[in-house]
Amino acid sequence: MSRTTAPTPVDRKDDGATASHGLSHGLKQRHLSMIALGGVIGAGLFVGSGAGIAAAGPSIVVAYAISGLLVMLVMRMLGEMSAANPASGSFSVHAERAIGPWAGFTAGWAFWFLLCVAVGLEGIGAAKIMTGWFPGTPEWAWVALFMLVFCGTNLAAVKNFGEFEFWFAALKVGAIVLFLGIGVLAIVGVLPGADAPGATNLTGDGGFFPNGSEGLIVGLLASVFAYGGLETVTIAAAESEHPVQGVAKAVRTAMWRIALFYIGSMAVIVTLVPWDDKAVVEKGPYVATLDHLGIPAAGQIMNVVVLIALLSAMNANIYGASRMACSLVDRGQGPKALGRKFGGVPRPAVLVSSVFGFVCVLLSYWRPDDIFIWLLNTIGAIILVVWFFIAVSQLLLRRRTEREAPEKLVVKMWAYPVLTWVALAGMAAIFFLMARDEGTRVQLYWTGGLTVLLAAIGFALQKARRPVSPDA
Repeated sequence: MSRTTAPTPVDRKDDGATASHGLSHGLKQRHLSMIALGGVIGAGLFVGSGAGIAAAGPSIVVAYAISGLLVMLVMRMLGEMSAANPASGSFSVHAERAIGPWAGFTAGWAFWFLLCVAVGLEGIGAAKIMTGWFPGTPEWAWVALFMLVFCGTNLAAVKNFGEFEFWFAALKVGAIVLFLGIGVLAIVGVLPGADAPGATNLTGDGGFFPNGSEGLIVGLLASVFAYGGLETVTIAAAESEHPVQGVAKAVRTAMWRIALFYIGSMAVIVTLVPWDDKAVVEKGPYVATLDHLGIPAAGQIMNVVVLIALLSAMNANIYGASRMACSLVDRGQGPKALGRKFGGVPRPAVLVSSVFGFVCVLLSYWRPDDIFIWLLNTIGAIILVVWFFIAVSQLLLRRRTEREAPEKLVVKMWAYPVLTWVALAGMAAIFFLMARDEGTRVQLYWTGGLTVLLAAIGFALQKARRPVSPDA
């Protein structure tokens, strides 16, 4: 078993302060725990998982289990490095320490780009829900309102971001727990008005693998990207009261809870509802399940939950993007103006990240058929690139830390280095599967192009100046 007892806050106070490079320390443990849970519970789970179910059928449970295991390995590696060296730049800092400044530059700015585009996409999704409730109102006006609210939240003290995200995440987690509770009651035949389905939906209509291995692969690709977002907790940990203890506990508790929420939800859905029910894709799997059980106003209830999920993701992504940009600047890898802090908050980075997100929204109206599609394709596989840098960094840093400061290993990767290599092999397999699939191949190419471009710029900067110590 890994050691999980961190040194006392006094012992590591200076490390945490240095790691956050002038940022405030206003996040509490409850904030970190909910940021870890809420970061991945978004519209991708509530709505987007329907496409995976339609492709894989009941075997979507296997797909989510496989990708969930990969995510657990990645987060354990990231937790090990972040507990040893808390930093607002998280994996970007670790990549710089392990591989070189070019790697930190590439991973950091790729992730910043991903988060900013995601902010725009989440704003569009939230605006569509609002225009459904208030017909005739323009979508861009709702997006602008959301941007102003969450930009303002992030411009204030970090504890305000923490409180917003805590309650947003609590509502999402509550909705998932309630759904799982209702689903289990229906499965065992206790829910009034619902008969126990048995294994009918799992074994009938094509069986557990109705579309064979190809369907499972499509479901696997869909599930991998649904897990993206956990990384934000290690960024936030640098601004917590006790960075080492905070990230250790948040990563440890989040992993099994997220596995329960994701895999448990998929198991409940495919057990209760036929996998080829069109409502699973058209309405979303959660709405389709609640409708199937005769729960009143299921569609509107889930619309509220999805709206909360989208707004929560906007809030968290603006925060994550601004801190990543700030960390990169502090390490000499970005415009100095972005790194200025006011009251412990990198306000220029918050503003630029928010504006970039809003520009992405405007592009969806101005150039929906070319530039906006290019943006979507470019961010398609960035999370896999980030995971790759995390795994390679952990592989290199673990031995260095064991040799130089073993007391910092308060969280340890399981069965090192075997499981690290297993994770890398899993990522390589996913890249290969994306290259085989026509629908995801273009995303792989565009993401690869962005990664190569950033790496080239990072190499050029690395040669142009002496490396700056990655302590941001």
